[in-house]
Amino acid sequence: MKSLLGSASYYRNHIKAVAHITSSLYKLCSKDVVLEITKQMQDAYERIKHELPNGQVLILPDFELPFTLYIDAACSQGLGASLHQRQIVDGEQREGVIFYISRKRNYSEAIYGATQTECLFLVWAIEKFHYYL
Repeated sequence: MKSLLGSASYYRNHIKAVAHITSSLYKLCSKDVVLEITKQMQDAYERIKHELPNGQVLILPDFELPFTLYIDAACSQGLGASLHQRQIVDGEQREGVIFYISRKRNYSEAIYGATQTECLFLVWAIEKFHYYL
């Protein structure tokens, strides 16, 4: 399990919402925990196994073009954001992903209301991507 989570962490920039997906699996690595695999854990395991070899290809940023920042405030366990850019690829304009970021919410952040959570996500994402924005 630790090997799989290590691989997921290494490729975290290529996997959308990796912190949300792996949050239930990290519980299995804790000391003094009863090994009980739930449906959520099994689904997370299967999804990570699928995402690792099939991770999305990221594009290189073009600093002459504007960037788009997306945040994912729907998850109750983690923060997620992605940086996108519209570029011309093979003669057609497409929006591609430059970077994914995610992290688990801490205890104090878990009790935030909807507005506070969205503000937290936005500030966190802007701090992470400030070089691009």
